[in-house]
Amino acid sequence: MRYTILFSIFLLLQFVGCKKNKFSTTPSLKFESVNTTQLHNQQLIRFSLSFTDAEGDLTDSIFVQEIVPNCAGSNIEGLFPLPGFPTTKDQKGGITITFGYNASGYTSVSPQCPPENDTAVFRFALKDKAQHVSDTVSSPVIIIYN
Repeated sequence: MRYTILFSIFLLLQFVGCKKNKFSTTPSLKFESVNTTQLHNQQLIRFSLSFTDAEGDLTDSIFVQEIVPNCAGSNIEGLFPLPGFPTTKDQKGGITITFGYNASGYTSVSPQCPPENDTAVFRFALKDKAQHVSDTVSSPVIIIYN
């Protein structure tokens, strides 16, 4: 009898756990990949991220910050527009962000750094319309060759 009650409680907890919503009110952001970790002149760098949001109410932009230790003041930092997409509850999707290194038509990484090799790390964050901010995710170290 005692084992039957314990087994029943266990099954009930498993059932409730399986029905739990896996999407959070606060947006979730995950770094997936980058096309290169060694960036040369005239080359593009593409970051792939994934996100989830329970309400599907993301703002229309993503925060991006480039941190280059030997090039303070000329790094990328700010909001970059997201393309329009349909919003739904329990939203899940992918984001690709592309920058160029002295490549025309793209926002340039480290645009005014001295002519020496350096490293950079890129950080990303999302915000929803209720002002909930995702965790900040970071890229691996990117080597920038001048």
